[in-house]
Amino acid sequence: MRATLVEWMGPQDANGGGFVHGGTIMKLCDEAAGLAAFRHCRMRCVTAGMDRMSFVSRVDIGEVVTLDATVNAVWRTSMEVGVRVTAENVRTGEVRHTSTAYLTMVAINDAGGPMPVPPLPPTDDPVALRRGREAQARRSNRLAEREAFQAPTSEDGEVADGGGGA
Repeated sequence: MRATLVEWMGPQDANGGGFVHGGTIMKLCDEAAGLAAFRHCRMRCVTAGMDRMSFVSRVDIGEVVTLDATVNAVWRTSMEVGVRVTAENVRTGEVRHTSTAYLTMVAINDAGGPMPVPPLPPTDDPVALRRGREAQARRSNRLAEREAFQAPTSEDGEVADGGGGA
C-alpha cells in the first residue's frame, strides 16, 4: 500500500538558518507512514519507531516537499513503512531527493492494544521483494539490539555474560 503527501514549505517551517527544520520533515514522514499503514490495514496505527532517518539534502523555504510512503513488510501486528522525501524548486522545476526514513507502525484496536495486520498481497515485483528483504534485515537488527540492551548487567554497568573476558 502507498500514500503520498505534498506540502509547500513556508516561513513557519524555517529554522534559525532559514531552511526547513529537520523535525518538520520527520513529522511529515510520520504522517505519510501513518496514512500508508492505515490504508493497508484499515485500522488506526501508531508509530513504534523510526529507523535510519537520513537527510541527504536540505529543504529550502518555498519548495514543495513530496513524501512517498510504501508499506515494505508486514509482521503480526506491525509493519515497516519506507518514506522517500523529495523537494521541488517550483521556479526551476528541479526535483531532488532530500530524505529517507523507515518507520515501524503498529495497528491498534479501540482500547489501544495491538491488532493483527493483514499480509501484503503476493507480488513478483523485484523492487517490492527487495524492500521486503531489506525491511526484514532492519527488523532483525532492531530485535537483536533490543535483546542486547535488555541483557542483564553487573553492578558496574557491564553486560554480565558469564565469560572470562580479557
